[in-house]
Amino acid sequence: MKKEILISGFGGQGVLSMGKILAYGALMEDKQVTWMPAYGPEQRGGTANVTVVVSDERIASPILSTYDVVVALNQPSIDKFESKVKSGGMLIYESDGVSTKPTRTDIETYSISAIDKASEMKNPKVFNMIVLGALLKACPVISTDGVQRSLTKSLPERYHHLIPANMAALAEGQKLI
Repeated sequence: MKKEILISGFGGQGVLSMGKILAYGALMEDKQVTWMPAYGPEQRGGTANVTVVVSDERIASPILSTYDVVVALNQPSIDKFESKVKSGGMLIYESDGVSTKPTRTDIETYSISAIDKASEMKNPKVFNMIVLGALLKACPVISTDGVQRSLTKSLPERYHHLIPANMAALAEGQKLI
């Protein structure tokens, strides 16, 4: 199994955190991983994306031109990366952040409303965990347990009290697919 995943959106949406959690979780499940972030100088509001490759075997290169899965959280991400999804691949997009829907018919597309779900949960900070839950339901490269262990590893200890809320958001995201 090898999955090449790109997550893209605006800075502040938790794009890089999603990639980091995914990468740590895969490492903790003894998988081979590459994690390659790309972002502008803006901390919030600029564009950000992260490429994560998860495999059972060694990964030749983290540099990719096409992806098995693209998660697009805004219109610029759809515009830039829809064409980069491999034929037969998957595109997951945030419906509230996209005005022009994807047009390709040779890929699976999933429209999710993680913004609405985060609002419903009264916690906008779990938006990225909702998106990650949807991604892992559609493309289960790591387990829920792997995500929990990843959060424990990647979050500073002073934030460990937030792990239950993040895991609840992950579960809600899985229901969106």
